[in-house]
Amino acid sequence: MQDLGYTVSSTITGAITVLISYIPRFLGGLVILLVGLVVASALKEIVERLFRYLNLDRWFGRANLGKLVKVGDWPAILAEVVRWAVVILFLIPAVDAWGLPQVTNVLNELLLYIPNVFVAVIVGFVGLVLANLAAQVVRTAAEGMGSTGADLLSTVARYAIVFFTALVVLNQLGVAQDLIRILFTGIVAMLALAGGLAFGLGGQERAKRTLDGLNQKIKEERPKIEERLRQASEVRSGNKPNPSSNNKKRGGRG
Repeated sequence: MQDLGYTVSSTITGAITVLISYIPRFLGGLVILLVGLVVASALKEIVERLFRYLNLDRWFGRANLGKLVKVGDWPAILAEVVRWAVVILFLIPAVDAWGLPQVTNVLNELLLYIPNVFVAVIVGFVGLVLANLAAQVVRTAAEGMGSTGADLLSTVARYAIVFFTALVVLNQLGVAQDLIRILFTGIVAMLALAGGLAFGLGGQERAKRTLDGLNQKIKEERPKIEERLRQASEVRSGNKPNPSSNNKKRGGRG
């Protein structure tokens, strides 16, 4: 009975000792995390104020790109990415202080992944800008040529660029990279084949008319070419000196 009591008391004493020794580490990690949250919120506010100060919509409007480029929620997205990057940066030493090495490894990998998110956000923004620009260019060109399907062509151009931008973003984020590469290659091959077939089948009749017209023109010009060649041959034969007449002239002189 005494041994049981000693075992229970020693276990409780050891647990209390471990708990008391762990409290400073927990408090230290908590302080680090709280400081990180404060710094992250401050940096988020700084980024948002910076974008508000720059007022990119006004600059794009002055460059006559206001209808093509809409900044919208992109500054808020970038600010949120900055915030979480700072939070994870401070969370790593906090978790390390708490004695959680596996969580620390996961957070390190996540921290190394954040630059891909930055690049993906920038690529997405540029892709949407180019999509709007391409749609405007296609619509203007189609309307200039008198096409009735200007809106349809501009929509197709916009969503085609948006689709390829989404593929690039997913590839940058590392989401099913092999599948995206296969899909991209298949789409490019499909478009090339479709374009070749459309050009070949659609331009077959026109190519035939062009070749027939060229053949007819050659037939019409052939007599004229032959007549010119004959005249040139006669001129050369008329200007050719006669050897017998030259000998007679030389004999008379002698």
